[in-house]
Amino acid sequence: MTFDPPIIAARQNRAAQVFGNNPPLILIGAGYPISKPGGHDQTYPFLPHPEYYWLTGSRRWGGVVMFDPTNGWTHFVRPVTDTEKLWEGTSEEVEGIDVAELSSHLKKYARQPLVVLGSPIPDITGDATLVEPYRECLNSARRIKDEAEMALVNRAVKATAAGHKRAREIMRSGISEREIQIELEAEMFRHGAHGMGYGSIVGIGTNAAILHFEPGARTAKPNDLVLIDAGGEYHGYTADVTRTYPIGNRFTPEQQAIYDIVLAALKKGTAMCHVGIEWHDIHRAAAHVMALGLRDLGILKGDVDNLLDAGAMALFFPHGIGHMVGLMVRDVGGRAPNCTGDERYCGVRVRVDLPLEDHFLMTVEPGLYFVPALLDDPENRQKFHQAVNWTSLEKWRSIGGVRIEDNVLITGGEPHIITESIPK
Repeated sequence: MTFDPPIIAARQNRAAQVFGNNPPLILIGAGYPISKPGGHDQTYPFLPHPEYYWLTGSRRWGGVVMFDPTNGWTHFVRPVTDTEKLWEGTSEEVEGIDVAELSSHLKKYARQPLVVLGSPIPDITGDATLVEPYRECLNSARRIKDEAEMALVNRAVKATAAGHKRAREIMRSGISEREIQIELEAEMFRHGAHGMGYGSIVGIGTNAAILHFEPGARTAKPNDLVLIDAGGEYHGYTADVTRTYPIGNRFTPEQQAIYDIVLAALKKGTAMCHVGIEWHDIHRAAAHVMALGLRDLGILKGDVDNLLDAGAMALFFPHGIGHMVGLMVRDVGGRAPNCTGDERYCGVRVRVDLPLEDHFLMTVEPGLYFVPALLDDPENRQKFHQAVNWTSLEKWRSIGGVRIEDNVLITGGEPHIITESIPK
């Protein structure tokens, strides 16, 4: 078990409280391994559904945790088999009732409303109309990071810092994206990471404009920049960190100008990370800083607020300012009850549309990109013909993109940047 019993008990109590009065019977499944196509008995590495893992601390597949409003929580687990001991050695022994007894156990609740959260559970179907409201209840409990979770995130951050340091050390003309990836990931493993929290992004030059670029064979030239978005994972918890580096000792003047704008937006957004602040207001504030910077460089034209409201800024900043992170790289998220999910802020949707609360853990990741698919689109050219200086833009396109990302813990006081040790 990853977490001590008192931690699990506290989380289960918190979840029971947010379920409110007269909740249904709630089952939360761990999930099952997924077979590899044509792989015979091979499966992809198993990850328990985060709702199940958060409530049980178990990473073993096939389990179900049940909340009965009268009797509280019951954990049904898959016993360790002799076959597992033969092929896998020591397996996680989890205390609980054999999951094979779940069906017969449920017969006593036959007339009680039932909702299934987590991963689907074979042969058990709940009331689909109850899924979203009770998932949102559970999300509201999970958004608050406890000390045990932050201890794991901080372990992931230490490994991530080592990987980024190693990547910076080996950067030189002629190195490939793939070589950088191998070295930074290996260094994270050497410093305790169990795995990577997500697929590492390493983009050299114009590849940095591809938001989720998979590193390849491209090699660096003397005046290229390198965007690295990579985070180590520890017991399912991950850091999510982006840095943009020059090949050599310094950026070109054009690269430095874009970098300085993004860094100013990061500082502005981070400084606003206080309890009660709307996340979309932080997005707009960062976008405002970057729109003003692009206007000063002669790339954008006109009133900054108009550029934001019209969505012109989304040509260069086409994603939200950040998201929740922790238990997996995209942790929970969500939106306020008065939001429909269709809202756009400065031309984009944000992954979190909520006011910040104490012990939310957020990424703040402004970026400026010169994406051919956006800049060469005829509709964008027509729509924003007065907002963009298309002639002046050309000399900036070879930069690719710049993103800088930190992980910020919201507190009752000043924001705590837990990735501050990774140089920018």
